[in-house]
Amino acid sequence: MKLVFFGSPSSALPSLKKILESGHSIELIITQPDKPTGRGKRLLPCPVKQTALDLNIPVSQPLKIRKDDAVLEQLEKIQPDLAVVVAYGQIIPASIIYLPKHNSWNVHFSLLPRYRGASPVQWALLNGEERTGISIFELNEKMDEGDVLAQEGTEILPEENAAELEARLAQLGADLLIKTIERIESLKPQKQDHSLATYAPKLKKEDGRIDWGKDSLEIQRQVRAFTPWPSAYAFIREKRVKIPKGQKSEERADPSSHPGEILNIGKQGIEICCGERSVFLLQRIQPENRKEMDAFAFSLGIRIKPGDMFD
Repeated sequence: MKLVFFGSPSSALPSLKKILESGHSIELIITQPDKPTGRGKRLLPCPVKQTALDLNIPVSQPLKIRKDDAVLEQLEKIQPDLAVVVAYGQIIPASIIYLPKHNSWNVHFSLLPRYRGASPVQWALLNGEERTGISIFELNEKMDEGDVLAQEGTEILPEENAAELEARLAQLGADLLIKTIERIESLKPQKQDHSLATYAPKLKKEDGRIDWGKDSLEIQRQVRAFTPWPSAYAFIREKRVKIPKGQKSEERADPSSHPGEILNIGKQGIEICCGERSVFLLQRIQPENRKEMDAFAFSLGIRIKPGDMFD
């Protein structure tokens, strides 16, 4: 089949590669414009564009696809059998959705109708879900409300963070996509039960700030959900630090302790008082402009001690 592929981040790559390995032809890749990256703000291609360049596949990077007639003209010339969308990052207009022979499919990282939206992996972790999965569904003009073509669930591993879970779902989604394409002529789309819908809105950088007044289990979920982006973070001695790993402790803080107070420091990490006298064990930390390190090594470097406070 002739396909057009929409995608941008690394989580889209397994589906892109599986399509090519399965003998289908990708006539065009549509991805996000290059973005300034790093201290020098150099314009760099996203992972999907870089892969397209490596494979000599034509690329289009519309700034606003809803307002770009040139993309529509390209697609009309190609007359694709199917468009596949994996984490593209823009709302696709109806004129493009319904142009291919079999319309447009989306590989979504949740079991729809749960977690519609831009951040399904992060919100599943934030909410303490034990299970999630992949949905292949037909795009329509509403957000993630199209008919479902295939689904496959998976357990969320106990210490899995967002990056690890997303990578696993990306591979699961690629495999399910190919199986679904193989059954394209016999598929029976299933309408979603909109009354069961939940939402996963886009996260902002400031959402990562830890509130030590919350229960340590909530903080553990936040750390897992926000690694690697936008990252869970806190302040100590007016310095911002990222917290990529930590877990709820079974210890209980003394009634006189305050949220954010360091209770104990050992080789396992830094114990911090949280809401309701719960305790969070901080295991890994990343100071600004430095590499990630063990929390114990960090404590020795800045000479913090029990009684000191995380803001």
